[in-house]
Amino acid sequence: MLTDDGVPVEAAYRPARPPGGPGGSGGGSGGGPGPAGGKPGKRASDGPVIVVAHGFTGSLGRPAVQRVADVFAEHAAVVTFSFRGHGRSGGHSTVGDREVLDLAAAVRWARSFGHHRVATVGFSMGGSVVIRHAALYGPNAPADGSVPGPGSRSAPADRPGVTAEGRTGAGTDAVVAVSAPARWYYRGTAPMRRLHWVVTRPAGRIVGRYGLRTRIDDREWDPVPLSPVASVPLIAPVPLLVVHGDRDPYFPVDHPHSLLAAAPSPDAVELWLERGMGHAENAVAPPLLHRIADWLDSR
Repeated sequence: MLTDDGVPVEAAYRPARPPGGPGGSGGGSGGGPGPAGGKPGKRASDGPVIVVAHGFTGSLGRPAVQRVADVFAEHAAVVTFSFRGHGRSGGHSTVGDREVLDLAAAVRWARSFGHHRVATVGFSMGGSVVIRHAALYGPNAPADGSVPGPGSRSAPADRPGVTAEGRTGAGTDAVVAVSAPARWYYRGTAPMRRLHWVVTRPAGRIVGRYGLRTRIDDREWDPVPLSPVASVPLIAPVPLLVVHGDRDPYFPVDHPHSLLAAAPSPDAVELWLERGMGHAENAVAPPLLHRIADWLDSR
């Protein structure tokens, strides 16, 4: 795919498969960079598709991301991709800022297979991205240019709309954020202090590039992007599910509770606080992934 600001992003598509059926990517339409929104040779079913947004230092090829996709494929078609600076994608990671453009490209690509219903599921950094994406590409998107555009911070011209056939363009129909932060610059845990060292220090970015296989942009955010907690009030009527573990070593439980408290109405956000769960895709067991997929199906 190619994002609105010209970054090539690797992606893979797998059709839905029955439980117990063979796994693996399908359609011959994933892998290397290519033109955004390119129509596949064979259109898939117009059933739902789940777009998976991995965490920082992840990629579509990581075993944890593959496991998530395998489980979700028992319920719907699945698109996985690698954020900029990760895997075989181009560019440099901005740790949640311009990654909304990567997700928007993935959603458009998912719709190009004929799917009218698209859900986004993000983990950790990907969780913050799916929340911000739902706000910035939704019906309540701010008109102040909060969506980063090519070479500027201006909003793209094709803001999605709601039609009789469902949401169109780069918008989503349902959102699940797993192990997501509520606010930026959090340093309250040892893992987050280490992550900030990796992101902000030259030596840390070398460790990120060669040790974590993640290329990190050396520029500070300018302007600071809309935070996840500030994005939540803009998402409704798109349903939002927040999933968080009570043993998350990165973000304590005040983060999901802050996201829940930001909801514009009691039914706009649902929170699952999972007992004994750690952080992100590495900690999510298949039974929980099935429950998430069932929640999406019910919405």
